[in-house]
Amino acid sequence: MPDFADLKASLDSRHTLVAKALTSVSSGACTVSVGGIEIAVRAISGLTVTAGSQLLIVRHGSVYWAIAVTVAAPAVPPPPPTPSSDPQPDPGDTAPAPKPTVTTGSLVCSPVATASYRDGKWRTDIGPVSDADTFQGRYSGSSYGRNTGCAFYGSKPRSLSGATVTKATLKAKRLSAGDFAARTPTLRLVSQSTRPAGAPTLNETTSGPSLAVNSSTSSFTIPNSWAQAMVDGTRGGLAISISSDDPYIRFAGRGSWSAAWVLTIYWRRSS
Repeated sequence: MPDFADLKASLDSRHTLVAKALTSVSSGACTVSVGGIEIAVRAISGLTVTAGSQLLIVRHGSVYWAIAVTVAAPAVPPPPPTPSSDPQPDPGDTAPAPKPTVTTGSLVCSPVATASYRDGKWRTDIGPVSDADTFQGRYSGSSYGRNTGCAFYGSKPRSLSGATVTKATLKAKRLSAGDFAARTPTLRLVSQSTRPAGAPTLNETTSGPSLAVNSSTSSFTIPNSWAQAMVDGTRGGLAISISSDDPYIRFAGRGSWSAAWVLTIYWRRSS
């Protein structure tokens, strides 16, 4: 352990020093650190020193004395620093949920059959039974019954199952029958998607396209709910039918016009 003689060159210009106790007092002395130099010092009677205490040191002759404790050694570790009181940055609003992907499109549905029902059977006198023209009403003076002309769409509309119909348009062409002035048929929604053996099941009613003989339409709009019913599978076809004789109307079937009764369904789907 260095004594005063060893450290005289370093400390002889200092008379009052501040040191850190490295040990407690034993036999009237303790070890301290002064400026990084360890020395042995005497402690005055009654001075309580613990390792870590800050001491006031004086020199008397060749002896250093600890005369006071200026700062006691900490009894417990110092507390952690107080968190900053500065406001934290505002993280902003929670990001919104991603928008669903919306797909849109159109589906062209040609009829799988066109036919006219009269007097308890499907007519065969006007062409092949599933390609025939479609009639409504009864020809004036005829002994035959009233006609119901139908178009059936098979399973194709159901390929859009789960989609929402946004629009549906129909192509139709009026052929010679009855008078030549523009006439409006009564459009019906049919349950069956293919031609049944017996009478078609007729449901909802709306006005069809008003056409003069030899005129046509490529974009007559039917109710969205009608096309939706076909997509959902609760309905399967369209018809022109009235409970009276007039107006007597003939619309082209598949055999007369390739675009006859073609239905275009516009749709959207979210995912």
